[in-house]
Amino acid sequence: MEQVSGIAEPVDRAKAAIDLMATYQGWVLELSRIRREAIEEAQASGMTQAEIAKRLGVSRGRVGQLASAGPPPERAFFGTDLVTVSLGGKYEAGKTPEQSSEVVTREDIANFEHLRTLLAGMKLEAKYEVVPPTGIINLNRDNHVVVCGPRLSPIVAQVLEGDDNLAFEKDHAWHLVDRKAGEKYRSPMDEDGSAGDFGYLGRLPRLDGRGTFLYIAGIHSIGANGVVHYLENNLAELYREVRTRRFSTLISCRYDPKTLDVLESRRVTPLYRHEA
Repeated sequence: MEQVSGIAEPVDRAKAAIDLMATYQGWVLELSRIRREAIEEAQASGMTQAEIAKRLGVSRGRVGQLASAGPPPERAFFGTDLVTVSLGGKYEAGKTPEQSSEVVTREDIANFEHLRTLLAGMKLEAKYEVVPPTGIINLNRDNHVVVCGPRLSPIVAQVLEGDDNLAFEKDHAWHLVDRKAGEKYRSPMDEDGSAGDFGYLGRLPRLDGRGTFLYIAGIHSIGANGVVHYLENNLAELYREVRTRRFSTLISCRYDPKTLDVLESRRVTPLYRHEA
């Protein structure tokens, strides 16, 4: 604050004040989330509101207010600030790189819109970027969600190789494998043409070793929609299980073949923890 107030040029001082206020407001929002989560944990452990109020030095009614104030605890699953959603890009079908611009599937655009709505409900903003067809992507960022199959990004494919439990594999068609259970999950779209697919959901390590990123991918694009649908309906429970630790799991989905709207999603494997 002293540094800001000491800026001589008035417009620069005003801008610095605005930037600092935004930073502090973000911190206050995240602290209110931490406070809410802590109170919920205390109550879940068996403490009464009266006991919590005595420890905090506030009234019992105030504890009730604090327990519902601020974003929900599961907000931390995505991050603490502006969330960047990276969508896998490809060249237009039938065109050379020189003739085509980078495009994403309409399923992935729908994924971003669903994620943005989900995040907005937790007081998080979101933006998207397109992963170039080369697959080169910077994974060393906070508040990052990647929606991009391993066949579109060799960097993502290398990170996925570190998952000892689940994997994408290909023979006559791409499919997902549960290595622990010895099960293969093939897309109904490839087997009998029915409107279903499977997707991968996980929190994977950044290449710099300083954090993680959230990863979503389907055997086909619609499989990622199924994962997002699962998050929309099960985020609080999932967060209680894994918090912000590394994990992976597989999700199945069923969708309307006309509208491509996901009708149902469910987890089909355990939540495999990647950390002790």
